[in-house]
Amino acid sequence: MQNWEYWPWQLFYIPIFFYFIWLVIKSRSLFFFFNSNPGIESGGLLIESKKKILDLLPAHLIPKTEYFEYPSSLDEVIESMKTKLIRFPLIVKPNYGERGWKVEKIEDVNELKVYLKNLRIDFLIQEFIDYPIELGVFYYRMPGEYNGKISSIVIKELLFVIGDGRSSVRELILENSRAFIHFNEIKKRHPDLMNLIPLNGEKIELVPIGNHSRGTTFLDGCHLISPELTSVFNKISLETRGFNYGRFDVRCKSIEELNKGRNFKILELNGAKSEPAHIYQPGFSIRSAYKTIFFHWNILYQISIANKNLGIAFPSYKEGMKTWRKYKFYKRLRRN
Repeated sequence: MQNWEYWPWQLFYIPIFFYFIWLVIKSRSLFFFFNSNPGIESGGLLIESKKKILDLLPAHLIPKTEYFEYPSSLDEVIESMKTKLIRFPLIVKPNYGERGWKVEKIEDVNELKVYLKNLRIDFLIQEFIDYPIELGVFYYRMPGEYNGKISSIVIKELLFVIGDGRSSVRELILENSRAFIHFNEIKKRHPDLMNLIPLNGEKIELVPIGNHSRGTTFLDGCHLISPELTSVFNKISLETRGFNYGRFDVRCKSIEELNKGRNFKILELNGAKSEPAHIYQPGFSIRSAYKTIFFHWNILYQISIANKNLGIAFPSYKEGMKTWRKYKFYKRLRRN
C-alpha cells in the first residue's frame, strides 16, 4: 500500500464512488454537486471553463491571461501577446482540461507554433509566474457565512534531478525512481537535455508544470494553515461570486508574503473535483487518505444542500445529462 499514490485514479476512487452514490440517495439528486459552486459550471466536478473561472476571481490576483477560440492562428496569438504585454516564456493550456492535460510551458515562437499545430480545442495563454513557491490551498465556506476554512495545503515540488558532476541528465533520470517513470516524456520534450552533465549539486528542473501526473511531488503543507492565511482566502472567496468549495493553485514569493496577501498569483481555481492534495505526500497512509476525502465529500454535500435551502434548485436530470454529454465529448477529444 506504500505506493498507492501511483495507482490509476479509477482504482483509487472505487470506495469513493460508493460514497458518492450514498450522497446521491441522501440528496435525491444525481447532480447535487452542481450546487457546491453555483457560479461554476457543474460546480467544477464534471467540466468547467478555465476562462470563466478566472473571470470570477479578483483581476489583480491572476496572471495576465488571454483566451482564444479554436482555430486561432499563430499570428493572432502573437499579436494578442504584444497587446497584452505577455512575453515568453508563457503557459498554454486548454480551456477545458484536467490532470495537466496539454498544459505546457512555452519558451519561444517555434515551440508555440508546434503546440498550436497539435491542438484542437479553445485555449488560454498565460504569463509565466516565476515565484519560487507553488501551493495548492483547499478552502471551503458554508453559504451565507463570511468565514471559511482552509482544510488542506499541498506544497508542490517540481520534478528535478541533482547533478553529481559526472553523470548525464539521462543517467540521473534513470537512477531516480520518480523521474524514471516519466523518462520517455522528458526525453521527447527535452532531447537536448539528455546528454548534459550538470555540475555537482546543480539542480535541473525536468518538468515545469506542478501536476502530480507529471511527476511533481506533493508534500503535506497543512502546518502552514494559519488565521492570517485563512483571512486572505476568506477575502478572495467573498469576492468570487458563486464559489464555496475548491482548491486555489497559487505561486508566491514567500509564505510570509502570502500570509499578508501580497506577492502571489492564483494560477487556477478548481471546484468540486478538487482533491485535498496533501494526501499524496509519499508515505501518507491510504486509510488517512480515504478518511480525508470522505470528509471533504461530506462538506461538498453539506454546501450543496445549504445552497438548495437558500433557493438554488438542483439541476434537472435533463440539464445534468446535457453537461454529462459535454464532459464526454471533451474526454473523447483528449484521447484523440
